[in-house]
Amino acid sequence: MAKLNEKALKNFKELGISNGFIKGLNELNIIIPTQIQAKVIPLLLNTDTDLVGQAQTGTGKTAAYGLPLLYKIEPKRKNVQALILCPTRELGQQVAKQLFKYTKYTDKIYTEAVYGGAPIDIQISALSRPTHIIVATPGRLIDLVKRKAVDLSYVKTVVLDEADEMLSMGFKKELDEILSFTSSAKNKWLFSATIPHEIKRIINQHLSDNAHRIVLSERNVVNKNIDHKYLICDESEKLFVLLQFLKAEKENRGIVFCKTKVATKRLAKQLIAKNMSTDALHGDLLQKERDKVMRAFKNGNLKLLVTTDIAARGIDVEGLSYVVHYQLPDKEEYYTHRSGRTARAGKEGLSLCIVTSQEVKQIRYFEKALSISFKQIRQVK
Repeated sequence: MAKLNEKALKNFKELGISNGFIKGLNELNIIIPTQIQAKVIPLLLNTDTDLVGQAQTGTGKTAAYGLPLLYKIEPKRKNVQALILCPTRELGQQVAKQLFKYTKYTDKIYTEAVYGGAPIDIQISALSRPTHIIVATPGRLIDLVKRKAVDLSYVKTVVLDEADEMLSMGFKKELDEILSFTSSAKNKWLFSATIPHEIKRIINQHLSDNAHRIVLSERNVVNKNIDHKYLICDESEKLFVLLQFLKAEKENRGIVFCKTKVATKRLAKQLIAKNMSTDALHGDLLQKERDKVMRAFKNGNLKLLVTTDIAARGIDVEGLSYVVHYQLPDKEEYYTHRSGRTARAGKEGLSLCIVTSQEVKQIRYFEKALSISFKQIRQVK
């Protein structure tokens, strides 16, 4: 591999990370620790503790908890020692892949991702091999525990990634059950973009009273490298405006978000009919179909992805120049998660809302709720 970046070496050495892990980070072009990494890594490396971390997507949470978690694994022991819970299979797959890449130059640490929508027998077979870390969606993990396919009795670290999203997807009962299974774990780390009432209940019920709390400052909640713009048109003009925008973007790649599966399918068909290199991602697709679409997009075979909010979290595709909100989300956190697909790893990006005059009030709401500023553009340049 290329010579170890001296800046990365210095930055992560100061946080307590060893050369082997820094080499893995170097290959992922992770050179400068993000705010949450700088705050969380030294704390979790040096102590067994519970933690509540409040930070949005795209802020580097996976490395923030992933590196300390890997340090706490004893590779020679074949037991499951850590558990990471994620709301979606896409985020679970992404986290497992990142952990694998971090350990390229260290002792072998085996991670297995398990999630609904895939054959459970294949996952059971995979878990019969030595596994140190399980990354799981809550429902599938409960199924595996009930089948006695996984033993959680040796787990010493539990991570809840995107905890608020897991609750909004209806996993309240499963989270309580899993946290009860793992009540003796030395470390429980909860990460969430927002801290609604139900998250507070989980914290009070399952985490220790002296749990550390780390909250990114309000001005950093939304990635400052994202340029927020909106363009007003009639509903009937949205497709034309989008096509003009995509034409102006030339070879740049991005994601277009719709609110519903019906709208997503329709828009993808309309764009394909215009010879756009695109495909749709939504909840009606089988797991293998979703994997095929994401593989094509990540490999660069697709220039554009049209999707529902299923892809708003957990999709980390390098070098996306823009996000388009063809239909606005209802909640401000979804605007943040959608927008966070661009401007990753220190790069700049555009978040464009194509709205009707009636929808401008939603833009004003996002400005106030997220402390960001939108610029109105009259036409696509």
